[in-house]
Amino acid sequence: MKHLKPNGLGRRLPLLAGAAVALTMSVLSGCAPKPAPPPPPPPPVVVIPQMPTPPNGAPTDMTIPPVDATGNRHTVNTGISTPQAVWNLRSAYNVAALNCIEPQYTPILDGYKRFLKVYAKQLAAANKAIDASFGTQASGRAATVARETYQTQVYNFFSLPPVDSGFCQAAMDVTTELQTVDPTQFEAYSFTGLAKMEAPFKSFFTAYEQYKADLAAWQARYGGGLITVRPSVAQQVTAQQSRPPQPIGPLPSMGQEVTVRQMVQPQPVQLQPIQQQPGQSQPGQSQPTVQLPSVEPQVTARQPNQVQPGVKLPGFSQ
Repeated sequence: MKHLKPNGLGRRLPLLAGAAVALTMSVLSGCAPKPAPPPPPPPPVVVIPQMPTPPNGAPTDMTIPPVDATGNRHTVNTGISTPQAVWNLRSAYNVAALNCIEPQYTPILDGYKRFLKVYAKQLAAANKAIDASFGTQASGRAATVARETYQTQVYNFFSLPPVDSGFCQAAMDVTTELQTVDPTQFEAYSFTGLAKMEAPFKSFFTAYEQYKADLAAWQARYGGGLITVRPSVAQQVTAQQSRPPQPIGPLPSMGQEVTVRQMVQPQPVQLQPIQQQPGQSQPGQSQPTVQLPSVEPQVTARQPNQVQPGVKLPGFSQ
């Protein structure tokens, strides 16, 4: 038997078939759905610090004395004469005796009474000099009004509630120091004592300025627009621990309509015999009719804040 040799076309058929299969696979691979892109990374955790608050519970709209180019804060005690320093120290001590009434500040009142007696001569001289000074700027009633207006500012300055604690402690220190101040040295000491009385107020003003700066920075970063906040791991754990037990099974999402069936209280079945009609059942054998209680219709509700009255969803309270 002779072996037939494949001609040229026979040799090319396998090649053509392989090429067709490759082309088909290429086309099919192009039609296959592309894999979904990876999900975007979670938003960064933004921890918003608490909004700054005024020091010592002060109001948020206070006006504080300004600071000049040299760093000195201008108050009612800036650039005053020696008689005015003596009288302003008396005014500050008077406010402390009236306002520092806690038991630990009892020495202040006793010290103020001693102050008026021991330095009575120096205080009278200062009062007279101040009257003369205001008399050079105005005359008659106008001079009196000018001095009273200034003196009111001094009393108001030392009566600032947020500084009470520091001010009372300063008055305690001055009370102790005055025990050793001779009347002949009192005028010189008046500047020292007044500076001690004023120090807690200046510290408060500095703290208040820092509060205003911190508040402006906080508002610039967090005060406007929307901020995406993702709770940290610790916050998520805390929230899960404080969350009440949830019912078994997934809960519907917010705004999703759910169908709620009201629970139907079981009612006793009433059996009523049917009156026998002629030509029907045998005598003495009545056919009972079973009357089942009616079932309340279904109630459609929205949860959690749109549930109809009287319908409670599992895990939610109105």
